[in-house]
Amino acid sequence: MSHLSLTYHLVFATWNRYSTINIAHERELYKFIYDFATQRGAKVWRIGGMPDHVHLLLDLPDNIALRSFVRSLKAESSKFMHVNPHFPDWYKWSKGYGAFVVESDRRSARIDYIRNQKAHHGTMPFVDEYRNLLADYEMESATSILGDEETPLI
Repeated sequence: MSHLSLTYHLVFATWNRYSTINIAHERELYKFIYDFATQRGAKVWRIGGMPDHVHLLLDLPDNIALRSFVRSLKAESSKFMHVNPHFPDWYKWSKGYGAFVVESDRRSARIDYIRNQKAHHGTMPFVDEYRNLLADYEMESATSILGDEETPLI
């Protein structure tokens, strides 16, 4: 029997970081994401975000590749928002995403971090938040989910 314990902190942004996720209806999107993930056997710890990005903390089953999961999640959630009248300005997700492994003893802190996105972004824009995540994991990127191909991160 195999045993796997990987908690991923996923971050993905709207196209060009446009504020197209209506805060009044963001819970509809989060419910869609939750249902999508749990129907595939994922354990969802927390979902949150802002009008221009989403954070998702989850464990994936060992039979699902992260890249495939994210690609499908973004495609299906984009379809959901296109037909949902509560997201009239929706265009699409940015092409990239961030995925960071969170150790089990840090999971509660990351849950709180995602839960407190609104307060957090009162003092820090998403670009800085994402740069900090990359720095925390000692990652460098010339381009990223922040600006698609046209806009460099750094």
